[in-house]
Amino acid sequence: MKKLTFRELIFVASMLFGLFFGAGNLIFPASMGQMAGSSMWQAAAGFLITGVGLPLLGVAALGISREDGLLELSSRAGRRFGLFFTCALYLTIGPFFAIPRCATVSYTVGIERTLPGTGQSVGLAVFSFLFFAAVLFFSLRPGEILTWVGKVLNPLFLCFLGILVVSALISPMGGIGASGPSGAYVKEAFFTGLLEGYNTMDALAGLAFGILVVDVIRSLGVEKPEDVAESTVKAGLFSSILMAVIYILVTVIGAQSRGVFPASANGGEALADIADYYFGSVGAVILAVTVTVACLKTAVGLITSCGETFAKMFPKGPSYSVWAVIFCIVSFLIANLGLDAIIAWSMPVLMFLYPIAIALIALTLAGRLFGDSPAVLRWTLGFTAAAAFFDFLRALPEQAQAFLHVEAVAEFAGAVLPLSEQGFGWVVPALVGLGIGAVTVKWRRT
Repeated sequence: MKKLTFRELIFVASMLFGLFFGAGNLIFPASMGQMAGSSMWQAAAGFLITGVGLPLLGVAALGISREDGLLELSSRAGRRFGLFFTCALYLTIGPFFAIPRCATVSYTVGIERTLPGTGQSVGLAVFSFLFFAAVLFFSLRPGEILTWVGKVLNPLFLCFLGILVVSALISPMGGIGASGPSGAYVKEAFFTGLLEGYNTMDALAGLAFGILVVDVIRSLGVEKPEDVAESTVKAGLFSSILMAVIYILVTVIGAQSRGVFPASANGGEALADIADYYFGSVGAVILAVTVTVACLKTAVGLITSCGETFAKMFPKGPSYSVWAVIFCIVSFLIANLGLDAIIAWSMPVLMFLYPIAIALIALTLAGRLFGDSPAVLRWTLGFTAAAAFFDFLRALPEQAQAFLHVEAVAEFAGAVLPLSEQGFGWVVPALVGLGIGAVTVKWRRT
């Protein structure tokens, strides 16, 4: 039976790393390092679980399932649920949050500090318009641009990042323990790190793009499902180790930067400050260009994936080209809310989608234990989604909670659901749903 050679394994691992790791993945560990301070190791441990472990399991779950993609996998619990979850996931990692974030991260890291304070809104509007014009141009002309940029940019990006990290480690701005934790990291550093890992959206991306990795492995001659899954996990481990090392190092330099800088409003500003400290204006320009091209590549890939998925899901609806135009316009409008607003509004959505994704991954990996029963899937995912909705309400900005008059409901759910204060109020309901589903299946068989 054919198995991947070491060279083929490295090739797949490199591709998987390229799929997952974009410039946006740097801003959250940098911010976490600044906020966690002396508690950064506990925070980093939690971050690695959701930022590295879950994406790996998501790709492995698709490999084991032998399904053709996320829609087919999630439709095991019902066609309507499959359509809802697939649409919600792709819109989240697409035009609602991840794609606009590509533009705002590029702007925050590179352009923002060169403009006067009063010109930021206009500057962001002009920059994001040009950014999405370029994204649309390449998205409507699929060719070798992604491959070319990936081969040139990823090494360049990692090379510059390596120089920045080595410089920070050789001449640190301060010790890791120079400042204490702040915000939620004071009492719950580990759980806050877990939730911060949601912001990478990589577990959702693993479910969405995992089929690409599985297809590549199959195209290399690996046929048996167990061998496909094994190759996927091995390739995932290689890429995950590299991701984990980068996350830890960026978290460290974020924590060290508190010796010179106060905590920034977001990780984009933190990275820009750090690059400017070590390399001055030249380094800041290099970082800005590299991050912008990296984000451009990521945005083109996401627009292409989302457009193709929606065209496939709704064959009687708009064509791929129309979807690409729609998604670029929506992304442009949302990008002009600014990076802070995008992060603030994406967190409630991630608090809702991540528990469902985690439950779906776990049920897929353990499917043999209950025969992949749709009843177990429906009960578990139903209870998970219901509880996650309360976590969604609790994570809404205070103004939104007040406008929707959901403060009382959110407080009640927080008091009733175990682990709700830590952001994991869905865990116990998910287990209850799993138990009910298992009993239902066993009762039907007797």
